[in-house]
Amino acid sequence: MMEQALGAGFIGLAVALGAYASQDYYVAGLDHVEADFRDKLRRLRANTKGLRTILKIWSWVVGGVFMVVWILAGSIVFGVTAAALLICLPWYLLKRMAEQRRLQIEDQLADAMVSLSSAIRAGLSLAQAMDILAQQCPQPISQEFQQMVGEYQLGKPLERCLSEAKERLKSENFALFAAAMEASRKSGGRLNQTVERIARSVRELQRLERKIVSETAQARASAFYMALAPFAVLAIYYFIIDPLATERLFTTFIGQLMLCFALILNLVAYLWARQILNPDI
Repeated sequence: MMEQALGAGFIGLAVALGAYASQDYYVAGLDHVEADFRDKLRRLRANTKGLRTILKIWSWVVGGVFMVVWILAGSIVFGVTAAALLICLPWYLLKRMAEQRRLQIEDQLADAMVSLSSAIRAGLSLAQAMDILAQQCPQPISQEFQQMVGEYQLGKPLERCLSEAKERLKSENFALFAAAMEASRKSGGRLNQTVERIARSVRELQRLERKIVSETAQARASAFYMALAPFAVLAIYYFIIDPLATERLFTTFIGQLMLCFALILNLVAYLWARQILNPDI
């Protein structure tokens, strides 16, 4: 018991000294992560107040999980792997949520452009037409029009409102829409006809994307099942075929290293397959 207590104490002291020596790297890493998370939360229109504190707490949770897994499992390899997965999990979830919101906006953009064209043809100004879109369009695209209209009413130039929305959304279709409106305001062309042509192009792109999604659905399901297959094989070997040899993967350092490396490669392969099958026209 005394030896275990001394071992835990030395481990804690070593971790504390390492944390003290790497303070500058820790702060620099937090700055980078905070900037990336703030950008994704801004795209999700989420509150970023207290983000720095949340990231600090999360880093302490990751460190605590690392220590707990290291001590309980008796494996620093498992501890490092668990900490790495916990570090990547919030970033991946935020990225997926931001991407899903962007896809929702692009799905709604064609109908919004048709409504904008109809409002302009009826004699409304561009700002008035955008105000109608902010009130009548579904979320989440109505939130973007509400922000642009609100900023314009507070005195910000419309070109700047469009430019900031384009940077915030990171959508190629919206960038095309914003460029058309900016060009029409500068050159004095018929905006409703330009917007209608862009709407037809966007709808055609959406039709092609949906076709690709439907045709790759089976491949995405296969990628998911292939990602689960190694766990099923490991369970079969552990409980049926060769329990003693499979147990060495969990009890020896080389086995733990191989197991964690295989887990990471399997996860990377699944994400890579999802990326390849993701339609990008």
